Amino acid sequence: MPAPAEFLKYVDAQSDAFISRLSDAVSIASISGDPAYRPKVVEMSNWLNAQLQAVGVTTKQVDLGTHVMDGKTLNLPPAILGRIGEDKSKKTVLIYGHFDVQPASKSDGWDTEPFVLTKHEDGRLIGRGSSDDKGPVLGWVNVLQWHHETQTPLPVNLVFCFEGMEENGSEGLDALVVKERDGWFKGVDCVCISDNYWLNTRTPALTYGLRGLVYFKLNISGPGRDLHSGVFGRTVHEPMTDLISLMSRLVDQGGNILVPGVDDMVSAADTEERALYEKLDYSIADVEAAAGGKIALSQEKTTVLMGRMRLPSLSLHGIEGAFAGPGAKTVIPAKVGGKFSIRLVPPQTPDSVEPLVRTYIESEFAKLGSKNTMELELLHSGRPWVADWKHWNYEAAKIATEAIYKQKPDLTREGGSIPVTLTFAETLNCNVLLLPMGRGDDGAHSTNEKLDRSNFIEGTKLLGTYLYEVAAQAGN
Repeated sequence: MPAPAEFLKYVDAQSDAFISRLSDAVSIASISGDPAYRPKVVEMSNWLNAQLQAVGVTTKQVDLGTHVMDGKTLNLPPAILGRIGEDKSKKTVLIYGHFDVQPASKSDGWDTEPFVLTKHEDGRLIGRGSSDDKGPVLGWVNVLQWHHETQTPLPVNLVFCFEGMEENGSEGLDALVVKERDGWFKGVDCVCISDNYWLNTRTPALTYGLRGLVYFKLNISGPGRDLHSGVFGRTVHEPMTDLISLMSRLVDQGGNILVPGVDDMVSAADTEERALYEKLDYSIADVEAAAGGKIALSQEKTTVLMGRMRLPSLSLHGIEGAFAGPGAKTVIPAKVGGKFSIRLVPPQTPDSVEPLVRTYIESEFAKLGSKNTMELELLHSGRPWVADWKHWNYEAAKIATEAIYKQKPDLTREGGSIPVTLTFAETLNCNVLLLPMGRGDDGAHSTNEKLDRSNFIEGTKLLGTYLYEVAAQAGN
């Protein structure tokens, strides 16, 4: 059941208006990981809630309670639940997305102001959240706008769940899903999430797996205050020295995780599984183009792909409390915190990996013989997920993709993490599909994040067409 030609024409005709709406969304700096920006996340929730109501969605904003961040108790931003359509003869699709974003500052290396959507002449729409995940979320609003204005009935019932804490562990969301299993989410037949990316810049994809995550902060403290290195250098145990030593023992230059037992949990791929990766439209040039440098760990495509999709990885993210400003400040920090994470794959879970990391860090710290104190915090976590890509939900997405892009999509597992994916799959007992809008070079979480105009507009057509193809899967 293809989408109406009038819908596709409407999307083209309204493209400038849709981009203007995306610009409004990007301008709200809804950074969930910084307490100072919490009012902006709430503002974004209110703005999106109004956008949904304007296209006919019945909504409610849900109080998720409080959480503690950097020693402060904060209200969690309200999640948005929405519903449109109550026809029991139609399938019901749950749409998930998030309206919070990663931190961004022009001083990080952005060419433009990160919270001002900049339209580049080559079609890039540059701005924080443009691809992750405000563009895809607004793609659904775009779809609904045509149905609302023309009073064309949707081919399926839609239920929405949008949150403002995905970039900070989706706190409070799991409990909401469980609570609403027999309420707001009752009768859901499948789930669609658009919060990931093509492998490259030319081939659309469907994603059936995600890595999980454990995110740690390693705190080292000693002096009662910051010290002068000229007075105290080589007279005291320095927290930064201990921290650098410990973080250097977590992962090697080849990407191998040095925490005993972590890599060993995952079996090697057999010949049949390796063949799946060999078929994907991907090259070393793709990964290096996306990374902005010729820095791939291997020149063998399958090895790199499995490193992204089916193997765990450990990354070092930053050091809190250290001097990072311009100039030469000769300070010995009194307390520093090193942040690192491990991306997990089945059969790994946060519960199985976290004790291995804690035991190893404690052992390595003891070897230092330092008089400083060490604390390891688990900031947030999520389990990995793999779905049945032969399900009718994926078949609908495959047909829709071929209709819009005139090519078959790659079937991929993604290296990133969306913690609620597995929660939806297990709690609602239904298939979950990841249907990406953005390209592999969008730079989510990085400087100069962008969403190509063509992907925003054609991606909107894809989302709408997918709904019609789901409706065509009658009897499945």
